[in-house]
Amino acid sequence: MSDPKNTVLVTGAAMGIGKAVAENLVAAGKSVVLMDVNGDALAETVRALGPRAVASVGSVANPADSEAAVALAIERFGGLGGLSHNAGIQRYGDVVTTSRELWDEVMSVNLTGAFLVAKAAMPQLRQHKGAVVLTASIQGMAAQKGALAYVVAKHGLIGLVTGMAMDEAENGVRVNGVAPGSVDTPMLRWAIGLDPDPASLDAVIDGMHPLGRRGKPEEIASVIAFLLSDQASFMTGETVRVDGGVLARIAGAPKPEDRVRK
Repeated sequence: MSDPKNTVLVTGAAMGIGKAVAENLVAAGKSVVLMDVNGDALAETVRALGPRAVASVGSVANPADSEAAVALAIERFGGLGGLSHNAGIQRYGDVVTTSRELWDEVMSVNLTGAFLVAKAAMPQLRQHKGAVVLTASIQGMAAQKGALAYVVAKHGLIGLVTGMAMDEAENGVRVNGVAPGSVDTPMLRWAIGLDPDPASLDAVIDGMHPLGRRGKPEEIASVIAFLLSDQASFMTGETVRVDGGVLARIAGAPKPEDRVRK
């Protein structure tokens, strides 16, 4: 039986950042329980990862599904020592055009889902002095136009990081977050495909990052793996930007070559 301390529940694990997290952890010798609503993609990911990975098909919006994933971790690996929450959806609309149904959909996955999976996992995490990392977004620190529900949910997710970190410190559980910029995931490619001029938007997205490109899932995963590890043993309540410098840039500031020389 595996060491429960080295077992991590990874949500949103069928593809994108969650999949990259699972790959990183298994490569480091960890065991993982992968949770996602996409059963076919999840099964494929688990097959590729081998015996240290098991699938738990379900939605973080359903508390019974999160409880089942934790139970599977106990059954297969003896317990649970980490949680990497990456499940999320992107929807668009402002305060007028966002329907109540769309609002509830986004909140149920992006914010309430994080609460529910953390709630299900926390007894095990307390027992094994584990760690939690929630994947938020730079839109939890700033905002783009026309994505109100997503922005609010990601702001709330960063609040969940801070609040849980304070509550769980005395229990030996660390809680941190990451706030990625644009990352080359299926969700980003889907969003770009909604634009009337996807090629132009592609270039804009790369150009808004000072490093000149979007991130890769594995680049976010490496930060998450660090925060889950004992190397980050004195970090809690922190949300780390992994954004290629987007929020460090002064918007509208002229480049040196654009300045008029006198």
